[in-house]
Amino acid sequence: MTASNLTKLKPGDTIGILGGGQLGRMLAMAAARLGLKCQVFSPEPDSPAFDVVLNAVCAEYADVERLEMFAADVDVVTYEFENVPAATAMVLAAHKPVLPAYKILETTQDRLIEKDFVARLGIGTADYADVSSPETLRSAIERIGLPAVIKTRRFGYDGKGQAIIREGDDIDRIWHELGTKSAILEAFIPFEREISVVAARSADGNVECYDVTENEHRDHILKISRAPADIPEALAGQACAIAEKIAIALDYVGVLAVEMFVVANGKGPQVLVNEIAPRVHNSGHWTLDGASISQFEQHIRAIAGWPLGKPVRHGPVTMTNLIGDDIHDYERWLTVPGATVHLYGKGAPRPGRKMGHVTQVMPERPKNG
Repeated sequence: MTASNLTKLKPGDTIGILGGGQLGRMLAMAAARLGLKCQVFSPEPDSPAFDVVLNAVCAEYADVERLEMFAADVDVVTYEFENVPAATAMVLAAHKPVLPAYKILETTQDRLIEKDFVARLGIGTADYADVSSPETLRSAIERIGLPAVIKTRRFGYDGKGQAIIREGDDIDRIWHELGTKSAILEAFIPFEREISVVAARSADGNVECYDVTENEHRDHILKISRAPADIPEALAGQACAIAEKIAIALDYVGVLAVEMFVVANGKGPQVLVNEIAPRVHNSGHWTLDGASISQFEQHIRAIAGWPLGKPVRHGPVTMTNLIGDDIHDYERWLTVPGATVHLYGKGAPRPGRKMGHVTQVMPERPKNG
């Protein structure tokens, strides 16, 4: 069953969500408002998404019997994170539609394949090279130069599985500490700012983009997102066109985010694609309170075969992640005018663990004249 012949869901139908983190939790809450039910499949017994659904399955992604039982109880399957094993998605796709299509994971789970895909579309990225040993790493450094960033090809997020290489560094030690046999070396980009575009595509090919978001990372973890990004309107248009081109080329159904760098050149600023996230995205959390339709509802609409909404931003929006012990500050945020607090219901805070977020929507400033 493919996106092109997907039967539309009706209120009361059930969506299966792979992954039980905060993204799954917010997807299930958005579905509930539309009269759709959700079941969550996650191997983590303390998954925060379990708290907001009636039925959940706690089992390993390799448990074929439990996967098939899960598929029998739902009408369509989606996922809240991109590192779902491809074999898991294949098992489910034999029984029910899986959206976005599981084959998309084969592109986005591997940084080298993803970079090649983007480059074939004629979209700019940092210079990059395939690396499989200290020797090939040295050759790549000779071509790309230093500083550079080495990343594992698979299973890296929030700064995990990567390192910056500078002049004088011990190449053998860096390779050993990365702990992989397949990596990608990327040129270090002296960017002006980091941005992202959250876009949705429906099965009939309609694409809707949210306003370009500007992102600030701390210790490789997103801390603050602001919409709209402080970039020229023409550049924002280019960024949205890139996200739309990627969504179309993937034959994507659902919400995805494209992370980009804004870099200076002689002709003015340009954007380079950093990564594709085939799911709802942390930098789109501002849409929960700052737009007419959230990224979570938009994703649910897309995979349900329902019309996409036209996202209208309510004003300048700031989203602040509550990371680790930041969660203890939630009461102060509750007293801030214009702020909305979202707590994920996780256990004890740990350094680097996303515990919640706060959105702040400000009134639009009137334009002069």
